Amino acid sequence: MLVFEAKLEGTKQQYQSLDEAIRTARFVRNACLRYWMDNRDIGRYELSAYCAVLAADENLPWVDKLNSMARQASAERAWSAIARFFDNCKKSKPLKKGYPRFKKEQTHGSVEYKTSGWKLSVDRRYITFSDGFKAGTFKLWGTRYLHFYQLKQFKRVRVVRRADGYYCQFCIDQERIEKREPTGKTIGLDVGLNHFYTDSEGNTVENPRHLRKSEKSLKRLQRRFSKTKKGSKNRAKFRNKLARKHLKVSRQRKDFAVKLARCVVRSSDLVAYEDLKVPNMVRNRHLAKSISDAAWTQFRQWIEYFGKVFGVVTVAVSPHGTSQDCSNCGEVVKKSLSTRTHICNHCGHIQDRDWNAALNILEIGLRTVGHTGTLIASGDIDLCMGGEIPPSKSSRGKRKSKK
Repeated sequence: MLVFEAKLEGTKQQYQSLDEAIRTARFVRNACLRYWMDNRDIGRYELSAYCAVLAADENLPWVDKLNSMARQASAERAWSAIARFFDNCKKSKPLKKGYPRFKKEQTHGSVEYKTSGWKLSVDRRYITFSDGFKAGTFKLWGTRYLHFYQLKQFKRVRVVRRADGYYCQFCIDQERIEKREPTGKTIGLDVGLNHFYTDSEGNTVENPRHLRKSEKSLKRLQRRFSKTKKGSKNRAKFRNKLARKHLKVSRQRKDFAVKLARCVVRSSDLVAYEDLKVPNMVRNRHLAKSISDAAWTQFRQWIEYFGKVFGVVTVAVSPHGTSQDCSNCGEVVKKSLSTRTHICNHCGHIQDRDWNAALNILEIGLRTVGHTGTLIASGDIDLCMGGEIPPSKSSRGKRKSKK
């Protein structure tokens, strides 16, 4: 699946219609979640059928305005949260299991259509939403050419509201495979905070620290926002300014991760990296902000995604012992986090701590066969419900075997 995004240009009245559609989609999702809480033995099919019950309710006339397939997509979102909770319970995930929660009104929101409720113009530069909210025709601003793909390849269309406007995402049924020449090069990556990563050849990439660089302006906007009166137009204005600044930081972080991951994958035939448990690491209150700002998980997701696109083997290596073992002789050299130089008392090998760890990661990765990555890159795959919908529980009776 490919996901292309374009910004929607319309009038203020059209944007209000999109807000109503987003609000209705959130209501349907929350109503389906409440229906599941009251009837725990139901499955995905019962949630889809409940959407028709909501649309036929005379006390909820706005639900019927939303396209029927958009209502089903909202029910699928609710079931995805439920299925994720069941999977975490079966896998005995530590700490919180992710019990489904109700969505509340917030700056960002979305409504998802399937194959109806929208129509592209002949030149693919305009899109028209034809459901009961009558949002009308919007102009598409983007760098992707949609006319390269047939209409039957457009599986879903999602309208996303962000702090700086409304965007339209197209989920296209097209496999992405790119060719590259083999380089005969293997690389191991050790991520850190002093440097974003150190590879097995001793090269380092500086940590951009996007959030740290924007902290001064964020604090200033936060102070001004906190002094405004609740419910006033001035408060709404500064809320939008603050949201735009946070959105810029997140886009900078993603842009850095995507470009760096693409360069790493294209220049190597095998990439080995640490299988870090970042949710456990951010529990350290002294390093939580710096670890979150580094976005190691996002970088790993794009490494694995581009590995599938370019046909490069990517291996996730357990980080246990990679910083303590000597890459020259294999002896264990105990050292604290503040010790930045590896000095082996057994063979006398002296090397930078991160460089030594990157060599150990590469050695373990070379002993591992196949692709052991477990994450899926967001951005080009999981923007449309992750491709497939989680299977439902066996709420239907089993078929009897024919004799």
